[in-house]
Amino acid sequence: MNPFIKLIPVLLVMTMISCKGPVKDSDNQDDPTDTASAKICIPNNFDSDSSYSYVQKQVDFGPRVPNSEAHRKCSAWLESMLKKWSDTVYVQSFVAKSYKGEAWQAKNIIGVFNPESKNRLLLCAHWDTRPQADQDKKDPTTPSDGANDGGSGVGVLLEIARQLHIEKPALGIDIIFFDVEDGGANESELENTWCLGSQYWSKNTHVKDYRAKNGILLDMVGSRNALFAREQMSVRFDNHFLVQVWQTATSLGFGNFFIGLDKSGITDDHVYVSFEAKVPTIDIIDYNPNTQSGFGTYWHTHDDNMSNIDKNTLYAVGKTVFQVILNTDAGVLY
Repeated sequence: MNPFIKLIPVLLVMTMISCKGPVKDSDNQDDPTDTASAKICIPNNFDSDSSYSYVQKQVDFGPRVPNSEAHRKCSAWLESMLKKWSDTVYVQSFVAKSYKGEAWQAKNIIGVFNPESKNRLLLCAHWDTRPQADQDKKDPTTPSDGANDGGSGVGVLLEIARQLHIEKPALGIDIIFFDVEDGGANESELENTWCLGSQYWSKNTHVKDYRAKNGILLDMVGSRNALFAREQMSVRFDNHFLVQVWQTATSLGFGNFFIGLDKSGITDDHVYVSFEAKVPTIDIIDYNPNTQSGFGTYWHTHDDNMSNIDKNTLYAVGKTVFQVILNTDAGVLY
């Protein structure tokens, strides 16, 4: 993801319902610390040990750089995992051209739950690894393990897929693992060189005229003591839904992760999903106010390895997202 973006207005507003009834202007709907409208109604069995093991498995393949053997093996594994749990799996194979002119053999991998349901939620993460750890002071030319930047979001969503197979909610869910997100140029004017997988999918959705009420992107959601601030493109796409997610996290006791601070907008997969595919999507992404990038100190360095992954953070994110699914299925949200 690129820490720089030109902010563009989006007129997307959704209506949500809580356990206590419709959310009104007077109900502090913009205050993520107000937990009344995100009342917890359903048991939630998200397993952080399972999620952690899925992150470890990806790292064990090696850096998932496009055109590499690790990339090929990991894509086959992700497809097989989604086939175990989802109703339908789509694999979009395409050739992406890097800003350096390289031809990357790429795959978006999509698991569909309850394909007949019109009430849908999109969940997504990128699964590729940046071709070089360009922010590393000692070795900026080789790729890192990508444990958090790439691996963590996929690990959380795989565990959610497993839980969806067990719980079988009526809500329609689409889980998308986007490829070639992390190969862009650092120059801010080349922001469209990032997120090539979501750009492709947004113009070629896996089903014709695809629609979902909302989407959640998970990016760098596994580091120790992570902070998730309200990313400003997400606020523009659907602040109401973002507030519901943050309220749900606070209700579960995760207010120390999902904080009531704003961060500047970034170029990430949710931008293209929201603008091109018209699915208003929020980004849950690690925030560090003390770095120039706004990301963790591990970002695009060789410190992005399994020692950086914390089960507590995976648990906070996974349990929150799964609770949003369960509450939505029960009519608590929307």
